[in-house]
Amino acid sequence: MKEKNMTPKEALLWKISEASFAAKDMHLYLDTHPDDEKALAYFREAMDSRKKLMQEYARTYGPLTIAEAADSKEMWQWVKQPFPWEKEGGCR
Repeated sequence: MKEKNMTPKEALLWKISEASFAAKDMHLYLDTHPDDEKALAYFREAMDSRKKLMQEYARTYGPLTIAEAADSKEMWQWVKQPFPWEKEGGCR
């Protein structure tokens, strides 16, 4: 998928997906190579990037997970927004 054909929301979700994949991939690698300092640094960088992207998404569009909702001052407001299938699928 090309980012120039995406909405800003889709582009942000794509970046979150990339950072999540990188973090998970490094996590699996570190299971068998726990002393690899470069891999550990990359893992931390990917996790930091993912966290910032998730916070940006939560501020702009609402939390994706309960972890981002718990970081919010209005923790329970996320349940008041429409679920994805209610707003994107045309159902009301």
